[in-house]
Amino acid sequence: MAKFLRGGKVVIILQGRYAGKKAVIVKNFDEGTSERPYPHAVVAGIERYPLKVTRSMDKKKVAARSRVKPFVKVVNYAHLMPTRYTLELEDIKAAVTAESLQEPSQRTAAKKAVRASLEKRYLTGKNKWFFTKLRF
Repeated sequence: MAKFLRGGKVVIILQGRYAGKKAVIVKNFDEGTSERPYPHAVVAGIERYPLKVTRSMDKKKVAARSRVKPFVKVVNYAHLMPTRYTLELEDIKAAVTAESLQEPSQRTAAKKAVRASLEKRYLTGKNKWFFTKLRF
């Protein structure tokens, strides 16, 4: 079978707290590991999407509405639905590793790095579909 769940692939989380949220695969484990003996992936996604911005809003309000709340999680392949989209994630990949999810302080630092990267990408106008809320 072809391996299509690779790093950079945009997926939709199907189960759990972040169901219906978009995420990007940072690292995949097709064979599993000793503590997780099933195929899984480390994903970084958007828990709260940026809000709509209009021309009449001042800079402070635009900055507040352009905020992104990220999440970083290890997810079973069975709970991921791949999309046709991909994201370049060299800056996210450096911040998020499987080891950084063990310690809460490292997880917080990884979330901050992901937030900075995603907000920068959102403000430049790249990957517009990734930053829109799913309508279902």
